[in-house]
Amino acid sequence: MKELIRKAQLPDVEKIQHLVNTFAEAGRMLALSLSELYDNVRDFTVACDGESPDSKLLGCSALRVTWKDLAEIRSLAVAEEAQGRGIGRQLVAVCLDEARALGVSRVFALTYVPEFFDQFGFRVVDKNELPHKVWADCIKCPKFPNCDEVAVAVDF
Repeated sequence: MKELIRKAQLPDVEKIQHLVNTFAEAGRMLALSLSELYDNVRDFTVACDGESPDSKLLGCSALRVTWKDLAEIRSLAVAEEAQGRGIGRQLVAVCLDEARALGVSRVFALTYVPEFFDQFGFRVVDKNELPHKVWADCIKCPKFPNCDEVAVAVDF
């Protein structure tokens, strides 16, 4: 079956929250509130198993512009049962295409799986290379200030 990759819509928000927070409960990403998701729904791209409003959400990602030349890929999650099908790669590719279209020259991600991003030309970077504004969400993290994520970045 071919997944449908599209921009998120309001009916997707609760599904996105469930998927992201499942990974957050396992300590693999930050949890997101419904309020945060509704505020940022336009940042999200989703993968679904169909076009109907009740289709299953298979994955999501978000591109958040943080500065005139910098954006972050965040909340990248693929449902356990859908992993290994290339959905994560498709979601990252959409984010990178969107960043290029916006004129962003650098995209970064904070990840526990830096090798996944190698295929897109990302390299591990020192977190200190990123502006302090990037760390605004970190105070919500249960691991703060002992972050164990790896920063990766790609320049266009």
